[in-house]
Amino acid sequence: MTHNRVIRPDIFSNIPQLVAGISTRHGGVSTQAYQSLNLGVHTDDDPSAISSNLKLFCADLGISPDALARSYQVHGSEIWTSVSPGYESGYDAIMAPEPGVFAGVGIADCCPILLADPKREVAAAIHAGWKGTVAQIVHKTASSMIKGGSNPANILAYIGPCISIEHFEVGDEVAEKFEFKEKRGARWHVDLKATNAAQLQALGISQIEISDYCTVANNDAFYSHRKEQGITGRMLAVIGFQRRG
Repeated sequence: MTHNRVIRPDIFSNIPQLVAGISTRHGGVSTQAYQSLNLGVHTDDDPSAISSNLKLFCADLGISPDALARSYQVHGSEIWTSVSPGYESGYDAIMAPEPGVFAGVGIADCCPILLADPKREVAAAIHAGWKGTVAQIVHKTASSMIKGGSNPANILAYIGPCISIEHFEVGDEVAEKFEFKEKRGARWHVDLKATNAAQLQALGISQIEISDYCTVANNDAFYSHRKEQGITGRMLAVIGFQRRG
């Protein structure tokens, strides 16, 4: 189990200009339920601790916190195409269409998906819980990249740590919206990772890395909204291209 502050997806390792990483819960200054690298600005943690944590995380990535584009997430399917850093509200996908802006989404069981086209130097970060997944936010975001000129063969994708099918028990009304599911005893379990991977594959994107980590099973390393009954921190998934020169 990782005790690093940042997980760096292997799939992006050969793209020198690309910055991509997902925080863990290790290596920060927050205490109690938010122990220790809480990056969730809408949690009840001490704001100064969150700010310190963000500086630590961004320092590991080699970027400034001021270069981040983030949004208050609403479990929808709206995309913010951000040409400058900042903080918006109402977006669950953030596209960074040019170098120098780093898209970031917060997570604590929902599925983070990072997309990069190294040919065009366009990147996107997506937050997909079950509602966003059903609304096809990943398909919608990747489609936007393709419409903008990206060849699906050039797009690389990382599906990060989230609640696994083993731990994502849902009611019948949610299960009926999913193709990738299993009946375990009397209850349905749905698979966020497989569902979002299928949305990418439907567009011809085949370069996909899927994290083995589950936020519930690996709660020692990640925050889990479900396991910790809503009182917990947030990880941040960040991606973007550095400016050249």
